[in-house]
Amino acid sequence: MEWDVVHVQVAGPHLLFVKFRDGVEGEVQFKPSFFRGVFAHLIDDQEFNQVYLVDGAVTWPQELDLAPDAMHDALKTGRRWIVE
Repeated sequence: MEWDVVHVQVAGPHLLFVKFRDGVEGEVQFKPSFFRGVFAHLIDDQEFNQVYLVDGAVTWPQELDLAPDAMHDALKTGRRWIVE
């Protein structure tokens, strides 16, 4: 699918750089308000930095992932997606 992530890397504190199969790319910035519920432990940099890809989705241990389609739509219209 066009919204499959093919590359992810930590680009700063709570900041990722992602690239999609179709060439769309950009930064995903996570605001402190994002880190609640099942994502609460990712506020710790060591936990957040364990990001990896599974079947085209940005994923962390404990099977936490982000919806690649929403990320793709946001980055297609701008170079940065702010997640709150």
